[in-house]
Amino acid sequence: MLYSASETVFREVKELILSGELAGGELISEGDIAAQTNVSRTPVREAFLRLEAEGWMRLYPKKGALIVPVADGEAEHVVSARQLVETQSVRVVSVRPHAREALVAALRANLIEQREIADRGDVAAFSAIDADFHKMIVAAGGNPLLDSFYASLRDRQRRMTARSISRDPGQLSRILVDHTALTDLVETGDADGYNTAVLTHMRQVHGLGFEGTL
Repeated sequence: MLYSASETVFREVKELILSGELAGGELISEGDIAAQTNVSRTPVREAFLRLEAEGWMRLYPKKGALIVPVADGEAEHVVSARQLVETQSVRVVSVRPHAREALVAALRANLIEQREIADRGDVAAFSAIDADFHKMIVAAGGNPLLDSFYASLRDRQRRMTARSISRDPGQLSRILVDHTALTDLVETGDADGYNTAVLTHMRQVHGLGFEGTL
């Protein structure tokens, strides 16, 4: 698919933010991005305005664009929302044997890809397939409203995961172990076990303590 110059820059810069290559607090300029993407400043300016509207950057005239850091408390809120939505979907799937069987097959196929990407150490790709793993669980619940809501968390989830892995590459192997255990819980229809395990998984991945458990 062909995109306009503005759309291309928007996608490329947003991916750099989500993958952690552009870190929160970093200041970038239209000129730098224009040179990197080989376009004029006009499409870069348009892309920056869209990114500001989505909350990924803050523009300062004549100074540049500040990559907005993950807000205080954001990780807690994202984890809380994800736990509720994922567990509800597992409860639904637990009483639908055919849906559960199909979901487990898809999750195990996803795990194979996760391992291949982890072996390459590709943080950006891993954060994306990690988000896909959890999204498949929610989608299997068959509630389009929850599916849409969960999709709105995807970008925040990806950014948080990429940041955690960049800080501690050992997270890759731990996430794979956790995802395997979560898949086993889905297979047995253990929604209560899943609820506890997914909370522990997310809080450990994102470096959150367990005081005041959600």
